[in-house]
Amino acid sequence: MQHERVLIAGGGIAGLALALTLDQIGVPCVVFESVAELRPLGVGINIQPNAVRELEDLGIGEADMDQVGLPAREWALVGLNGKDIYSEPRGKLAGYKWHQYAVHRGKFHLMLYRKVIERLGPDAVKLGHQVTGYRKEADGSVTATVTKRDGQTEEFSGALLFGAEGIHSGVRAQMHPGQPPIHWGGTIMWRGTARGVPIRSGSSFVGLGTSRHRIVFYPISHPDENGLADINWIAEQTYEDGHDWSSSGWFRPVELAEFAHEFDDFVYDWLDVPALLARSEAAYENPMIDRDPLPTWVDGPVALLGDAAHPMYPTGSNGASQAIIDARAIGRFMLEHGATPAALKAYDDELCQPIGQVALRNRGSGPFGLLTMVEDRCGGVFDNIDAVIPAEERKAFMGAYQKAAGFAREVLNQAPRTIPEGAKVVRVAA
Repeated sequence: MQHERVLIAGGGIAGLALALTLDQIGVPCVVFESVAELRPLGVGINIQPNAVRELEDLGIGEADMDQVGLPAREWALVGLNGKDIYSEPRGKLAGYKWHQYAVHRGKFHLMLYRKVIERLGPDAVKLGHQVTGYRKEADGSVTATVTKRDGQTEEFSGALLFGAEGIHSGVRAQMHPGQPPIHWGGTIMWRGTARGVPIRSGSSFVGLGTSRHRIVFYPISHPDENGLADINWIAEQTYEDGHDWSSSGWFRPVELAEFAHEFDDFVYDWLDVPALLARSEAAYENPMIDRDPLPTWVDGPVALLGDAAHPMYPTGSNGASQAIIDARAIGRFMLEHGATPAALKAYDDELCQPIGQVALRNRGSGPFGLLTMVEDRCGGVFDNIDAVIPAEERKAFMGAYQKAAGFAREVLNQAPRTIPEGAKVVRVAA
């Protein structure tokens, strides 16, 4: 029976979404997570309609999502002069059958964890266990070496192993020992949340500034009785070559005084960015990093998903969404091929190359590429955006990104369920 279970390295969004999917289709699994305790870390992320649809099919509905965030109503880009470049409705307001959700990443993560424990049992996630290597066996199974918090190691066998441990994935490193180093494009991000009154639609994602100097903000909670919500903000500055991004760390706590002055001029009659930043209880610094796309995510009975497979710049708001889509695609292929390497190959064939291209689009500013176009054509200063980039060109640019990222409206609305209701895997292992 041990050979029939699936091993999952990493208890983040990708790993937990996969665990819920495998449970749904009748495949036993266990998740190994290196941290000893899961805490609600991180700030805001967006879950696109294609992923919200998959969550709904997993029994995670709007009532659950409203506990960790709220539906996004608008996506907008605004020039450094405070004038609109582009805006569009999102989610159901845009004609999708599902919302787009802006959520607190940590709260969403813990919700998925609770669902896994409720459905799979308390032993489904082994905290303080890090997968530090794997070995492919002659019978087609795989053995994972797991290091515990006390330094002791233990081996676990399974039909398949999935690496879902993020950009620093050890499974990825073993699968591709010659991979290039982490790529940094010159941008440092500072992130935090502050209490404030939501602007525009009341649930708008706004990107303000230029491609090299901007702030993004959106609410991630419903307003309280005083009309105040948690406003997630991301301040970004691109530096020339020579800046030491490696000293930034990952979610390194920083004082506002270290960077807030970079945004002193972001004051408009409808928004005061310095005042928003000043209301933040904490701020964190991150380099905007990714990795070059891989030629394959699969090594026999071992596969990658989520950021371990395709770490990407957070410019398209679809990193977490793609992790959920990965998990659901894996489930779909297991229904056809069983929990076997053949399912992994089909998953790799369908997604590896296209999603690698999405990652490269995000490296090239993703949907924020419109800001680059404005800079290139008018230096960022304009009175009438239509005279700089016609409305149809702006719409076509955004449509191309949505299609590449997998949430083009009509395609998504008309697509059948990824996993048919009640479907179960007949063959767990070869």
